[in-house]
Formats: sequence, C-alpha cells, structure tokens
Amino acid sequence: MASNQHQIVPGISVTASGQATVDPSVAEVLIDLALKLEEPTNLPVDVEHVLAAIVLAARNGQLDRNTPLSPDDPAFVDTLAAHVKTIFADYGGDVGTDD
Repeated sequence: MASNQHQIVPGISVTASGQATVDPSVAEVLIDLALKLEEPTNLPVDVEHVLAAIVLAARNGQLDRNTPLSPDDPAFVDTLAAHVKTIFADYGGDVGTDD
C-alpha cells in the first residue's frame, strides 16, 4: 500500500486527494451492501454510492479502520443508508469524477 493512503475500513483505503482504493476481497461485499441499501433508501444504489457512503461515515467518525463491512449488520446498514440518502439529496446520486 502506498504511504499516501489511509485505510478507512478493512479493504478500503483513501488517498489524501480522496481517491479510494478497494481491495478485490471486498468487492463482493460492496455489491451485497448496494443491494441491501436499495430497500431502506428506496434509491438505485450502486457500488460507488456504497463506497462514498463508507468514506463519509468514516470521516464523520461513525466507522473506524477495524469496522468490518457487513451487509448483515443492521446498524452498519442504517449508518450507510443515511449517507446514501445524503449523497442523492446533495448530489443527485452523482459520485465520482466523470471528466
């Protein structure tokens, strides 16, 4: 891992510029979380939304670098759902940089 990266949760790191790096081992969990988050948010959630929500939750101190990603943890899903709703409300669901 590059020295300018900071692990926010197991398998996900972020650079100082905000670029996220996802370990292939958590890709499946991110997909599961996206599917799990569609129901409580009533929004078309994809993996990028989940990733953005995880970064926001970590920055808010709601997750730490040892928080396991689990679609089966209701509290974790609720935390992410709140951030997913914010992403859609504030950015229209637009995440990432499409230059």
